[in-house]
Amino acid sequence: MIRAPLCLVLVALAGCGPSAPSGDRAASEAPTRAFDPPVPRDLPDTVRVRIETEAGAIVVALDHRRAPVTTTNFVRYADDHRFDGTYFYRAARNPYAPRQGFIQGGIAHSARRLLPPIRLEPTTETGLRHRDGTISMAHSTPDTAMGDFVLCLGDQPGLDAHPEKKDRGYAAFGRVVEGMEVARRIFASPAAHHDGSDRIAPPVRIVRVSRAG
Repeated sequence: MIRAPLCLVLVALAGCGPSAPSGDRAASEAPTRAFDPPVPRDLPDTVRVRIETEAGAIVVALDHRRAPVTTTNFVRYADDHRFDGTYFYRAARNPYAPRQGFIQGGIAHSARRLLPPIRLEPTTETGLRHRDGTISMAHSTPDTAMGDFVLCLGDQPGLDAHPEKKDRGYAAFGRVVEGMEVARRIFASPAAHHDGSDRIAPPVRIVRVSRAG
C-alpha cells in the first residue's frame, strides 16, 4: 500500500493538505473467488445508500449517470453486505485547516471481502469534483479501487484530476445528503499517527451499508 506524506502536491490545498486516500491492498493481490455477487443492473441515475455507523447514520446519493462504474461497484459491495462490520479507520486532516480533510472507511485488509478492482473514472471524465460532502473511492494507484472509500470534509481540489500534472486523481461519485454532522463527528474522533497516516483510535464501526430506496 502506498502511503503519501502529509505535504504532497497531489492532494494539496494551497500547496499542502491531508495525505492521499489509499487502498489497503494492491489490485494484483485480489483473490479469485468462484461466487462473486451479481453486478447490479438497471440502477437509477441517483442511488441513495445508507451508511449506518455506531456514531450515527450517513446517507449518500451516488451519481450513477455520471459515474456508472464506481457507483455500480459501491452498490455491489453494499448489496452483498461486504461493508457490514467494517470501520471508518482513518481521519486525514489538513495541518493548516484542521477542520478539513477526509475520513476513510471500508474493507481495509480483509481479503475475503474483496471484489475485482475497477477502472478509475476521473473527475475530468465525470465532471464531478471533490467538494464538501463528496464520496470518493480510495486507491493505491489508478484502476485499483475496490472497497475503500472517503468522505470529504471541506473542498478537496487536490483529489481531482490534474492532467497538466499527469495526475488522474480519484473517482468522486456522489455526495452526503443526510448525516454530515455524523461524518464531522467521526472526523473529530481521536486519532494516532501510525505508519504515515492518522488512524482513528478506536475505529468507528460501520454496522451496515444498504440501499436507502
